[in-house]
Amino acid sequence: MKIDVIISANHIDENKIKDKIVVVIDMFRATSVITAAINNGCKAVIPYLTIEETLEASKKFNKGEYLLGGERNAVRIENFDLSNSPLEYTRNMVNDKTVLMTTTNGTRALTKSLGAKRIFVAAMINGEAVAEKLININEDVVIVNAGTNGEFSMDDYICGGYIINSILKEKKSVQLTDIAKTSNMIYESNSNIISYVKHASHYALMKSINLDEDIDYCMKKSIIDVVPEYINGKIIPYNLD
Repeated sequence: MKIDVIISANHIDENKIKDKIVVVIDMFRATSVITAAINNGCKAVIPYLTIEETLEASKKFNKGEYLLGGERNAVRIENFDLSNSPLEYTRNMVNDKTVLMTTTNGTRALTKSLGAKRIFVAAMINGEAVAEKLININEDVVIVNAGTNGEFSMDDYICGGYIINSILKEKKSVQLTDIAKTSNMIYESNSNIISYVKHASHYALMKSINLDEDIDYCMKKSIIDVVPEYINGKIIPYNLD
């Protein structure tokens, strides 16, 4: 198994992800939202690049079958049902519903990764479950960090390091690129997470708009065992097997 890291959605290269297992991370907050929603009984999350595409897609659903979720610049989109807070995607809210979702960074990274062999959704909250899934598959992996507005994001990077570190604890024959090695080293030096992410620009943005509860939730390690998979245009539950 070889593991590589792509630092943002802007840096996704079709040649680098072709025939690879891709793991998309947007720790603050899209992939945390998707993981929480799937864990709480959501039938599927369908990611869209734009608000317009999301609204157009909603016309194909009957009232009561779907919810609109997402954000722009960390703020809920006008007339959408839910923001990009994982705490809103409770079982009472999302159970048996389809979530149509668009976000600034996360859904862009997902839709740009469609050339991969398989696409999994990862966050701190399901990191060990993702690691176990990758070990079981035992193929080359590319971790795609969503980043922030196309740029490198410290929070996604340390989350990838956590997943890499979890793999290395169970599997020794793993080849890491330099950027993947560095991601693991960052995690090993900051396993409490906050000592590193408190310096991230996206962390500062979330703090400035009082999203402290979301921050705390998204930094929790492996509280969910579900591994969502993006397949045939939908993100669905893919429980460990």
